[in-house]
Amino acid sequence: MARGKLRIYLGAAPGVGKTYAMLAEAHRRLERGTDCVVAYVEHHGRPRTETLLHGLEQVPRRRLEHRGVFFEEMDVDAVLRRAPAVALVDELAHTNIPGARNTKRWQDVEELLAAGIDVVSTVNIQHLESLGDVVESITGVRQRETVPDEVVRRADQIELVDMSPQALRRRMAHGNVYQPDKVDAALSNYFRPGNLTALRELALLWVADRVDEHLTAYRSEHRVSRIWGSRERIVVGLTGGPEGRTLIRRAARLAEKGAGGEVLAVYIARSDGLTAASPKELALQRTLVEDLGGTFHHVVGDDIPAALLAFARGVNATQIVLGSSRRKTWQYVFGPGVGVTVARESGPDLDVHIVTHEEVAKGRGLPVARGSRLGRGRIVAGWAMALAGPALLALLLNAVDLGLANDMLLFLAVTVAAALIGGLLPALASAALGSLLLNFFYTPPLHRLTVSDPRNIVAIAIFFGVGMAVASVVDLAARRTHQAARLRAESEILSFLAGNVLRGETSLEALLERVRETFAMESAALLERAGDLEPWTCAGRAGIGPPLERPEDADVDMPVGDHMALALTGRVLPAEDRRVLAAFAAQAAVVLDRRRLKAEADRAGALAEGNRIRTALLAAVSHDLRTPLAGIKAAVSSLRSDDVAWSEEDRAELLEGIEEGADRLDHLVGNLLDMSRLQTGTVTPLIREIDVDEVVPMALVGVPEDSVGLDVPETLPMVAVDPGLLERSVANLVENAVKYSPPGLRVTVSASALVDRVEVRVVDRGPGVPDDAKDRIFEPFQRYGDAPRGAGVGLGLAVARGFAEAMDGTLTAEDTPGGGLTMVLSLRAARPGPGPLRAGEDTAEQERQPQ
Repeated sequence: MARGKLRIYLGAAPGVGKTYAMLAEAHRRLERGTDCVVAYVEHHGRPRTETLLHGLEQVPRRRLEHRGVFFEEMDVDAVLRRAPAVALVDELAHTNIPGARNTKRWQDVEELLAAGIDVVSTVNIQHLESLGDVVESITGVRQRETVPDEVVRRADQIELVDMSPQALRRRMAHGNVYQPDKVDAALSNYFRPGNLTALRELALLWVADRVDEHLTAYRSEHRVSRIWGSRERIVVGLTGGPEGRTLIRRAARLAEKGAGGEVLAVYIARSDGLTAASPKELALQRTLVEDLGGTFHHVVGDDIPAALLAFARGVNATQIVLGSSRRKTWQYVFGPGVGVTVARESGPDLDVHIVTHEEVAKGRGLPVARGSRLGRGRIVAGWAMALAGPALLALLLNAVDLGLANDMLLFLAVTVAAALIGGLLPALASAALGSLLLNFFYTPPLHRLTVSDPRNIVAIAIFFGVGMAVASVVDLAARRTHQAARLRAESEILSFLAGNVLRGETSLEALLERVRETFAMESAALLERAGDLEPWTCAGRAGIGPPLERPEDADVDMPVGDHMALALTGRVLPAEDRRVLAAFAAQAAVVLDRRRLKAEADRAGALAEGNRIRTALLAAVSHDLRTPLAGIKAAVSSLRSDDVAWSEEDRAELLEGIEEGADRLDHLVGNLLDMSRLQTGTVTPLIREIDVDEVVPMALVGVPEDSVGLDVPETLPMVAVDPGLLERSVANLVENAVKYSPPGLRVTVSASALVDRVEVRVVDRGPGVPDDAKDRIFEPFQRYGDAPRGAGVGLGLAVARGFAEAMDGTLTAEDTPGGGLTMVLSLRAARPGPGPLRAGEDTAEQERQPQ
């Protein structure tokens, strides 16, 4: 059955019209032909609300008594029997009266949703569990009735019912909310304008956050890369210099001008650690931005403008605040600067603010952006080729005259080699040095830095241009190769995560270890907390590192919802790595939820199995135990009767019936007690060495004479067993075999040695058991075929297998050649040496005999 949908009307305070809006929605649905009923709605004496209840079917409530007073609660069973399409349930956070079906009304709603019934409900912002402390600090009143945020967050629709504080106070003054005798006290205390304004802001911000979550999910699902300016998010680019505090304050003022503005300060560090940032200054700026309600982020990026824009687009920012360049005038020869580059490449979606400060033109703050993706070794080799190659070639050509054209081609080859090895800058250096050497040694006039023939000037220019072109191509190819390798790695990681989502194979610890290895971190931990003001706890971790009390203490933190975060220690991640880290964080949350759901399912399965056994036990007690009791009682009543003169034969027969009933009852109770011990794990065998021929004959006591044939050689090795458990196991097997053996055919009990095991075989010539039922007959409360109820409770074989496994043995069923069933009890042969066989065994003098 599909789960029902939940719609919640959320208000800032009582009286804003949540119930009125809910009832109006019910009338609209009725007009459309929807089956809608009132499961529980309280009008609180408000005439307009009571009027809207007319015309709506109301499910009768359940009356409960508590401390001598009767209360009315929603009758969940009645609503489930009525099974409407839509049910109206007011006051979601309400606490039910003791004795009700559930403790909280939201739990009642969960049952209705699970039954496929759509629910429309109401709740006030002060009843959300995470806001309890905040509401108490505003109003001075502690809300005792709360609802978990997750319950409200999972709602399919959340509609805010808003009203200005002045309008709400007018409603109260007109008597539309409370009774007249309560209005003055309410207006003077809880419903003060300041309280209502603060609660209204809480409601608006909470709903805005939920809308933002849905927007983020939509953008992710539909791969929307463009920035949607639904709310102001201002990214502040920090250099680590003192001007950062000015930029943060400026960004905070910009955020205050828009509703729901958010400030994100980001510091971008070079991957090689070459930076002019002051750790002390960065710590001060982190504290400042957090005090102003923003967040601080630390990412790595060699190309600072690209990393800054990638971060801004990743968080759906609308504005970027940067400081004016600290570079001196001559430093602009290295490039236009970060501010100009960001402004040029930001596109129409991002506004860039350049803020002046006192550190303008006092020295470069940000390191030069490095665009090459070649390794350090290749760059060093390229520079060696660029500087040494032309000089060595000039020495060689001075000894051999090959002509200017050939000389130029050879110098061009050296430049191309420098480009292929080291990229753009070494190639430019090689081209410049080669041009000078060509001009000085090989173009007339010789040994002078002048060129007399214009054609030689063109040749040298072409030589220089070809070198630059080849170097650019090599550098571009290196960039593309790096991007392709990175995208391939990301695709492999995402494919791994997608496969785990489908298969559900990876545990939380294994996933965190994969995160740690993927990003070369020292440790990875998944932190969570119950509410905004609750302490963080570690749900799982991998690696070695200091314990984390907050995600902010880690080198990298990736939030997952409101109350969960993935924290990593070891180094700061580049901006582009955060996309993959976000996927890991989401998967970690899914794995944690799956683990908890599995634990709940296991507990539910254990409870279901316990209920099944209890049900079968009750059935056994109601019939199988009652039958021998009834026989004993009838026989005893007959013997005590004075109306009949019993002969000695009759008395003996009645006494025999009493004895047989008592034996049968003792056997049934013994099996029930043994099974209960196995189910609760309280069977602790006392293992010792003993001969099989000492135990097996004792197990045959009580079976009819001449019904069992015994073949147990005295030469068998001793076995390591609990004698009492072994005796009970064999007794149950023999009793079962005798029960199903045809009259006149004996059951055979034999034993033999097999390597390090001793096998006891109980062979009957009964109807046998099909292969597909050979395992099922060892389950509790199983009777094979059409065995009558009085034939036992079906525990004998289950107890026998349980005792066998407790002694490190096995019990299996095989077909008897020629027809019938053979039970094979395999036991471990004793090891040489005296004393207990298992270290740590309880050797106290305790009787382990079956009950």
